[in-house]
Amino acid sequence: MKMLINSPETVVADALRGMAAAHPDLDVDVERRVVARRDARDSGRVGLVSGGGSGHEPLHAGFVGHGMLTAACPGEVFTSPVPDQMVRAAAAAHGGQGVLFVVKNYTGDVMNFEMAAELAGEDGIQVEQVLVNDDVAVTDSLYTAGRRGTGATLFVEKIAGAAAEEGRPLDQVAALARKVNECSRSFGVALSACTTPAKGSPTFELPDGELELGIGIHGEPGRERRAMMTAKEIAEVSLGPVLEELADIGPVDAPVLLLVNGMGATPLLELYGFHGEVARLLADRGVTVARALVGNYVTSLDMAGCSITLCRADEELVRLWDAPVQTAALRWGR
Repeated sequence: MKMLINSPETVVADALRGMAAAHPDLDVDVERRVVARRDARDSGRVGLVSGGGSGHEPLHAGFVGHGMLTAACPGEVFTSPVPDQMVRAAAAAHGGQGVLFVVKNYTGDVMNFEMAAELAGEDGIQVEQVLVNDDVAVTDSLYTAGRRGTGATLFVEKIAGAAAEEGRPLDQVAALARKVNECSRSFGVALSACTTPAKGSPTFELPDGELELGIGIHGEPGRERRAMMTAKEIAEVSLGPVLEELADIGPVDAPVLLLVNGMGATPLLELYGFHGEVARLLADRGVTVARALVGNYVTSLDMAGCSITLCRADEELVRLWDAPVQTAALRWGR
């Protein structure tokens, strides 16, 4: 496989050096693997920290900035960052009002963030945690006990980040983040496997003419494989279980935030076409889309495919979603 890298061993460090050169407003510590806002320590606000294995860009480092994350810690490809990284990120994000860890429900991330929270507490940093587990496709997988954390991570980071920017205390920011997670559901589809730099070949076999329904962001197995379908058919199959679960949260016709997310190798031409099918299906079911975001945001290296995330959104959540944000990958309102 051809890749635009120097070597598998340096791919994360090289990417961080490139990020530092492209975004001088960020404090990128290549050696210690932390990306942070330069104004974090003097902010007087709650800090937001997230992280996970590299390969999901722009998640998480691409979401560090005004109105979103205060710091992020990238691990090796598809590998959790270590607790020491997380503690360094917490220290970089601590503006005197505590720190919220946003943790995707993957076993390594959960264990390491819990350990980091204890260590940060010993250093005098108050830490709250929110676990993101929005995936409806499978209950347990190769990497998780319980549901996986996927597209709702973006909703949690954006809305909690806006609340922190307003100066809300840690307990309120944490409660809001948990509310967003509880109101969100996701479903993903793979059209091809992804290729890690270390392996240099697809991580699993997906025959020509087939797709995998219900995959995770590491290419974990989903619910089933089927023959390739049209965008309309994929939208129908993906949206069904998401809406079924959202019906248990609130009225079927309640407004939603919608993320149509590419898995890394899906062009916007296809994603916008797919979004059109999703929007039509939601309209047919009487669901109002308050806001929509389309693009490659929570990815799996070079995987072709997409995911749908819906979040039941009241007026407060929509207002916080609309609040100004300025990060490497997401920016509006400033």
